[in-house]
Amino acid sequence: MDLSRVLVVIFSMVASELSYIHTRPIEFVCDSDVRRMLNKVKDFQEEMKTCSAVDALPFSIQLPCVGIHKPTWERKSVHEWRAEILLSLWTLAQDVQSARTLSQPGCRFTLLERLEHNINNYLLIVKRLHIEGEQVEHQAEGCQGQRSTDLGLVLKNFGLLLTGKLEWLIAEMENGC
Repeated sequence: MDLSRVLVVIFSMVASELSYIHTRPIEFVCDSDVRRMLNKVKDFQEEMKTCSAVDALPFSIQLPCVGIHKPTWERKSVHEWRAEILLSLWTLAQDVQSARTLSQPGCRFTLLERLEHNINNYLLIVKRLHIEGEQVEHQAEGCQGQRSTDLGLVLKNFGLLLTGKLEWLIAEMENGC
């Protein structure tokens, strides 16, 4: 790998770790620029191009369920939406951590570490979202997404979770801005 590629990878690593570390949930809900900056999926996909042998993961990752059946989704409460998103993020974070621990130090390890960090940022923010109404514990319906060792597919589905279900939840909450 030439020096310019190494510098690009290092710069993007530092930038992703620094940007919006202290994002408050209200900023996340009310400012689409904050959400856009926190979403690092495209950065990770670009990094995959500079890393060799990153595509195949040593551990099969459960892909988040990203499809939305509108009538079913609309019958759920906002609390249930959040519970479903949290379950997807938590499962994804656990599987990415497992894949990372089975990876050798290098480009894939670093990329998985950054992905895990990004997922955990979303977990913290979504957990802290203030949702009006009854504060009853909701069990998320466990959608059994397929499993994959293809990092590109994992990133694609993570991105779809963020731009689909999470944005739908945020749209419902933007009235409080």
